[in-house]
Amino acid sequence: MSAITEQESVPTAGPRLVETAPGYRPGRTLPLRVEAVRQLKRRRTLVMGAVMGLLPFILLIAFAVAGSPGAENGRVTLMDTATASGANFAATCLFVSAGFLLVIPVALFCGDTIASEASWSSLRYLLAAPVPRARLLWSKLAVALGLSAAAMILLPLIAFAVGTAAYGWGPLEIPTGGTLPAGTAAQRLVIVVAYVFVSQLVTAGLAFWLSTKTDAPLGAVGGAVGLTIVGNVLDAVTALGSWRDFLPAHWQFAWADAIQPRPEWGGMVQGAAVSVTYAVVLFALAFRGFARKDVVS
Repeated sequence: MSAITEQESVPTAGPRLVETAPGYRPGRTLPLRVEAVRQLKRRRTLVMGAVMGLLPFILLIAFAVAGSPGAENGRVTLMDTATASGANFAATCLFVSAGFLLVIPVALFCGDTIASEASWSSLRYLLAAPVPRARLLWSKLAVALGLSAAAMILLPLIAFAVGTAAYGWGPLEIPTGGTLPAGTAAQRLVIVVAYVFVSQLVTAGLAFWLSTKTDAPLGAVGGAVGLTIVGNVLDAVTALGSWRDFLPAHWQFAWADAIQPRPEWGGMVQGAAVSVTYAVVLFALAFRGFARKDVVS
């Protein structure tokens, strides 16, 4: 009779243990620093940074050529006070870009995460490194959101500097009446940027989820931008009544309440709650779907 080892003769109960290489730590795979440097060197990151940085100069040239904006029909808007001070110029740049321009970097950075790896046929090699799927998604998502936040900070920061150099350091003139001291205005604009970032989490969630579903980065980016535009169109349909309260687009300009003498937080709280709710669902769908996906590219 052949010898039977003790390990073979005693049946094991419970889950089967999976052996790993000595020193392997899943949490140390694909470090955020490595992924961040890798994404920063990409051409689309540099181009998007240039676009965000050039917009204030384009508006400055437009005002210099066409002259200071004036109120129409006696109604003063934020655009009409753009040349009053550096704070007004920064607020105007946020106003003209929050509806669409700031959607582009969020959709681009989050929609290009997994789909680009799949299109380059490098996704399966990343997973074979081995990088756990959840770790891969977390690293990609964290860097994408970080780049999105950087783009949103870069725009008002440059706008504030350019506006101050062109129109001086002064209080923020509120279209509805009154002013905010320059220091207070700067603090309020920080709140505005934070809210704009939170409101764009829906677009980030859409782009990230679509990125796990397709091998075409442009499909994920375009799909997220398209669905965001659809949301804006639906919000314009007043016949929907209170149903519009469930649309993230309905609250995208709620940040205007933060640059009032007495800020109102109700709209921003509701908008943030709607955006975060949608984003959490979309991020969960992305993680759940990718964990079960048959990666062949």
